[in-house]
Amino acid sequence: MKTKGALIWDFNQPWSIEEIEIGDPRKGEVKVQMEASGMCHSDHHLVTGGIPMAGFPVLGGHEGAGIVTEVGEGVEDVAVGDHVVLSFIPSCGKCPSCQAGLRNLCDLGMYLLGGASVSDGSFRVQARGQNVYPMTLLGTFSPYLVVHQSSVVKIDPSIPFEVACLVGCGVTTGYGSATHTAQIRPGEDVAIVGLGGVGISALQGAANSGARFIFAIDPVEWKREQALKFGATHTFASVEEAAGPIAEITAAGMAKKTIVTVGEVHGEDVDLWMGITSKAGTVVLTAMGSLVENKVTLNLSMLTLLQKNLQGSIFGGSNPHYDIPLLLSLYKAGKLNLDDMVTRQYRLEQINDGYRDMLEGRNIRGVIRYTDADR
Repeated sequence: MKTKGALIWDFNQPWSIEEIEIGDPRKGEVKVQMEASGMCHSDHHLVTGGIPMAGFPVLGGHEGAGIVTEVGEGVEDVAVGDHVVLSFIPSCGKCPSCQAGLRNLCDLGMYLLGGASVSDGSFRVQARGQNVYPMTLLGTFSPYLVVHQSSVVKIDPSIPFEVACLVGCGVTTGYGSATHTAQIRPGEDVAIVGLGGVGISALQGAANSGARFIFAIDPVEWKREQALKFGATHTFASVEEAAGPIAEITAAGMAKKTIVTVGEVHGEDVDLWMGITSKAGTVVLTAMGSLVENKVTLNLSMLTLLQKNLQGSIFGGSNPHYDIPLLLSLYKAGKLNLDDMVTRQYRLEQINDGYRDMLEGRNIRGVIRYTDADR
């Protein structure tokens, strides 16, 4: 079928809205009519080259929700008419990683930046006569997509799509970074560095886990103000500014857990994050940097002598087929504030405006909302 999508044809170029052609679902695949797509910072990394796909053009978007319109042979868990969220990491449930309980590290993840379908190695999207590389094999910056069933999670149909799409990546990543990876316990003090969609979700995970003090750090004043609404107890513009007050408030104990969710990681900052973290404390590195950057500033003696931990986290250590419905059930019960995370909604044609708003600190999360006019 012919539809449209937001593409980039080279690094550091704006998103281009143009005609694309999407194939029919094959064995194990599902076609989804997209209703909403979150605008995650990771898609901006495609533009800068921080996350290099295997080729161009790239169809962006990896955080989405919609309605199943067609299923291929062998699809059992979803049916036409089901409301679904797209998990940006597939989860087959059968590979060694999944069997070991690491479903966020499913072996199918090795194909995410390659662009070719995991079902048969072919391309599902074309533009201008060329194969298109969809972000994490999804491409939610289009009103339709065809995806492997391992990336499709059935959800409660009463959940608004503009809210549901957020748990495809940002909310699950942030919340899980607090609850699964950091394993925050009641009474612990927590620092959240970076207050976009992932950071605000981590903040809510810390609050729901019973954290005593939650120190929210971001250079944008409006985001710091918003953080107080989501459960932060103290806010600061920078880690340097936060260090002294955190020491005073915690009687020099510092933050037991520090969760880093900035828009872009730089190795020179790692020691700063370690500096506001307690003895035997943990820095959870959730944010992404460039895949080609490998230089880190870290005092190894202090790492050893104070027995601190530096822990990476992908998708918040979550099981998408379990945690996505769980988080939406918390939302429905009033235990997770997702409505206020959607700062602005955009048409697909406004995608460059949306990313400008994100980069200039005006959004917690922008969402593309599709209508019949897009199809």
